[in-house]
Amino acid sequence: MSGRVKVAAVVGATASGKTALAVSLAERLDGEVISADSMQIYTGLAISTAKPTPEEMRSIPHHLIDFVAPEEAFSVARYCELGHEAIAAITARGRLPLVCGGTGLYVDSLLNNIIFAEIPEDAALRERLNAAFDTSGGEAMLRRLADCDPETAQKLAPADKKRIVRALEVYTLSGTTLAEWNRRSRSCPDRYDTVIIGLGWRDRQKLYDRIDRRVDLMLEAGLVQEVRDFYASHADGKTAVQAIGCKELLPYLRGEEPLDTAVERLKRETRRFAKRQLTWFRRNDKIIWIYADEYASYDELVDRAERLISGANA
Repeated sequence: MSGRVKVAAVVGATASGKTALAVSLAERLDGEVISADSMQIYTGLAISTAKPTPEEMRSIPHHLIDFVAPEEAFSVARYCELGHEAIAAITARGRLPLVCGGTGLYVDSLLNNIIFAEIPEDAALRERLNAAFDTSGGEAMLRRLADCDPETAQKLAPADKKRIVRALEVYTLSGTTLAEWNRRSRSCPDRYDTVIIGLGWRDRQKLYDRIDRRVDLMLEAGLVQEVRDFYASHADGKTAVQAIGCKELLPYLRGEEPLDTAVERLKRETRRFAKRQLTWFRRNDKIIWIYADEYASYDELVDRAERLISGANA
């Protein structure tokens, strides 16, 4: 016995079915769910961020969902702080913490016990850099970043305004690149006895079909009106407005294109997002992958995941 607190996790791409699996496991293993989703932390946007409904939660307590105002800045360091607190509280109740989500940085940082360096911030400088980005464009700002922090610039796209601005802010304040600051963050000895289950689909097209169907259901549930209302009151949200499901609908809401065009772009961008999620998780050799389309029934899938968490032989 390691003496460490036991924590389970279910990760995977959007629309893979990980939320339902985590809830089923929590029911069987007397657990509570800790969300690891960087968009579901924000209030509002219930449809576009696919927050679990009360029916989907099935009376299982869920943590770190719907608690940050869209205008507020929120860091992975703060997520880890709250995540560790949630794990401690759940464990104190004699229950199993079940981390569930598709934000790989949140999952890795929490479960690998990353200690973050205190990276400097300056809100006024950030606003000036945001204004410069709006004036000069992403290509010019990315070239500016490449001059001082080529390592970070190489990883970013011109459209990634938030990260380009943040990297320039850090270098301007400290004279040290964001890449170097991130290296100064360090992984401490394991804090938890962790089992991480990755929920995948052998047939990638089946996952893409699920994504397309989810978008259709979001539209039926009122996605367009949710996004319209959100932008009317939170247009200056620094992060939440970048959620997939929001920005893709903006051209339609501005009257620049038909809804069908916006919806097709939303589906395409969500599929691309799922690819990026899977690429991230594939780098983690601690993840035990199970594939939904290899099981004859959903119960068999849950049985397999339960055995993995409990330590029983498959």
